[in-house]
Amino acid sequence: MIFSNPSEYAIRALSELVLMSQGTPPGGSRRAGFVMLDKLTEEANLPREFLAKIFRQLVEGGVLTSAKGPGGGFALARPPHEISLLNVIDIVDGGHQLDGCVVGLARCNDQMSCPQHDLFKPIRQRLRAYLSTTTLADTGASLKEKKSLAVADTVVEEVPAEGGDGQK
Repeated sequence: MIFSNPSEYAIRALSELVLMSQGTPPGGSRRAGFVMLDKLTEEANLPREFLAKIFRQLVEGGVLTSAKGPGGGFALARPPHEISLLNVIDIVDGGHQLDGCVVGLARCNDQMSCPQHDLFKPIRQRLRAYLSTTTLADTGASLKEKKSLAVADTVVEEVPAEGGDGQK
């Protein structure tokens, strides 16, 4: 994909966190919105230590908050509709991934451009616009829909046999 592994993992895990935090029962042993890292890595099928490092960056960047002890874990520091994907990528990768040359040249800009610069520039602008307007609320909703469709696809419909012997 066009994103670094840390950015991809961050987006996947944060989308899962949005879903899991919605299911946190009030008055239970967990604080509202907090999800344990082990539960999150299991659900999202991501490597624990790598995700822990990414989540530390997201805590420092103000996307997540963390709490130790019983009922602790990670939670969004702001409502999911206030956190854009561009915000996440900027924290995890420093934003440089989106601004780099498409063919890998060290220097590539409007004044000193690579052969693909003029073709890729509008794509980069559209990608940046998409990432700045797409939020964790959007990715969480999309993940929820995909999971419900996956569950629906696994339900096997039993067709009742007519007449008891399978004959019509």
